[in-house]
Amino acid sequence: MKDTKYYADLLGIELSGEQLEQFSTYMNMVIEKNQVMNLTAITDPEEFALKHFADSLSLIPALAETDILSSKNVSMIDVGTGAGFPSIPLKIARPNIQLTLLDSLNKRIKFLDDVITALYLNGITTVHSRAEEGGRMKDLRDNFDIAVSRAVANLSVLTEYCLPYVKVGGLFISYKSQDIDEELASSKRAIKLLGGELEDVINFQLADSDISRSFVLIRKTKATPKAYPRKPGTAKKDPL
Repeated sequence: MKDTKYYADLLGIELSGEQLEQFSTYMNMVIEKNQVMNLTAITDPEEFALKHFADSLSLIPALAETDILSSKNVSMIDVGTGAGFPSIPLKIARPNIQLTLLDSLNKRIKFLDDVITALYLNGITTVHSRAEEGGRMKDLRDNFDIAVSRAVANLSVLTEYCLPYVKVGGLFISYKSQDIDEELASSKRAIKLLGGELEDVINFQLADSDISRSFVLIRKTKATPKAYPRKPGTAKKDPL
């Protein structure tokens, strides 16, 4: 069976028995909760291990040269985290990450609190907030080394949601499908306006599959203007 260990081995990520148990518990909790709350369309264990866990963990080898995810107390916020992807798999594999999970639906946040308790995770916080409102909170704005998002939205919209959370010098990393040339071109103005600079696009095939994926790395080079993010709903209706 192609399970979490199988994909982690392909990615060059060593997981202990305890970490593998955490992944198993987490998968079971998501699938069980999914019966009463919409968390994922993927419930087959092999498909789950590939499309949720392997996909989330692919960031570790992608950033291996920088070693940022292994640095002590690196801070990360997952904006629009949903069921906790990609950041809970990253946290399990790299417990040193100081993680904040932000989501607009309180039911999801309560579920994530249960996951954190069940997995005995430390150095992890949940926040119930719209992305635009959280980006204006004093204790969240300009506060993180990395912001990640696996949410389905246009890159210019995601950049307005996520870049305000990042410290100057930090990174916003968007999980995307590989066909993003048009999206990148249309988001150039937004990235620059929000204080960012496109640093890299890392294209890859999801482990042992024909699924094409990309990481878009946006470096925050200067403070995001105070006018951003705009009021909730504005970025989606009127992208920069």
